[in-house]
Amino acid sequence: MGELKRTPLFESYQRSGAKTIDFGGWELPVQFSSIKEEHEAVRTKAGLFDVSHMGEITVKGKDSLAFLQKMMTNDLSKLQPDQAIYTIMCNEKGGAVDDLLVYMLAEDDYLLVVNAANTDKDFDWLKKHQAGNIEVENVSKDWAQLAIQGPAAEGILQKLVTDVDLSEIKPFKFKQEVRINGIPALVSRTGYTGEDGFEIYSRSEDAPKLWEDLLEAGKEDGLLPCGLGARDTLRFEANLALYGQELADDISPLEAGLGFAVKTNKEDFIGLEVLKEQKENGPKRKLIGLEMIDRGIPRHGYLVFSGEEEVGHVTTGTQSPTLKKNIGLALVKAEYAVPDQELQVEIRGKKLTAKTVRPPFYKRSK
Repeated sequence: MGELKRTPLFESYQRSGAKTIDFGGWELPVQFSSIKEEHEAVRTKAGLFDVSHMGEITVKGKDSLAFLQKMMTNDLSKLQPDQAIYTIMCNEKGGAVDDLLVYMLAEDDYLLVVNAANTDKDFDWLKKHQAGNIEVENVSKDWAQLAIQGPAAEGILQKLVTDVDLSEIKPFKFKQEVRINGIPALVSRTGYTGEDGFEIYSRSEDAPKLWEDLLEAGKEDGLLPCGLGARDTLRFEANLALYGQELADDISPLEAGLGFAVKTNKEDFIGLEVLKEQKENGPKRKLIGLEMIDRGIPRHGYLVFSGEEEVGHVTTGTQSPTLKKNIGLALVKAEYAVPDQELQVEIRGKKLTAKTVRPPFYKRSK
């Protein structure tokens, strides 16, 4: 096994006593204090995440838009500079190569932010289909990414930003060359927690100072450094897909409930015919929420039954820190993806009863 990759903030983790794990070949913090404490901080105050392991790929050139329209399920034609869009990149069978954000930096200049474990695969996929006058470059090593999330996020970040009114940055909009305590950064009103907040892109070498400055600025507001554990429980409660669980190369975005990001009425894109058929006739499998009635936690990969019939599997499950309930997401045969019915989850050799619910489990109040 090769040596684990580290972000520019690794030494900051060590100083803070964070517990690190192997996450897709990266040595990353799973928690700093406790998952529940960090989760609660994001829901009620604010949390700071290092997400510098995420991949960044640039697409530039006069044919960039046409190329990206061919590669992505969403419609990028209405994007303006300083706007971002969530989309999926599919294979010919309609399965997901990855889900990602596309940032329009300027005309014919796009930044793709992809899942860390998929960065090389995504780059190879884009290069394989490269056509026209474009340049595709993997620039991940040049970028660091922090995410400050939670109801107090804007107020904390604004303390360090004097050249931009952050309230003017609306969801899926961003500003370039924002100065955060003098450090230039791209600041985007996006996130992966179900809360308001910002994702901050800076040069790799600036990340440690940015991290420390933000933690200091947010100390009196209850800002906590947060790890992968809380990031996962937060995104799960908000029904935000995790690649490899809710999405995969054999799970389509329509099966995963991401139809809003699939525009089958735009020009041709990879996977269009399969996804169009699924949109018209309905996919054969659908994602549904589960709330356990019997005692037990539904974990990723556990089988789901209706009586003796195996009808699907759990994609993610845990005890919800917010709801204090054992809940899960499951990909099941479409006819069973109906709220308020009983199914069984096989947990340690026993079939335990759960009821189906419509996700998300959590939605923040405006």
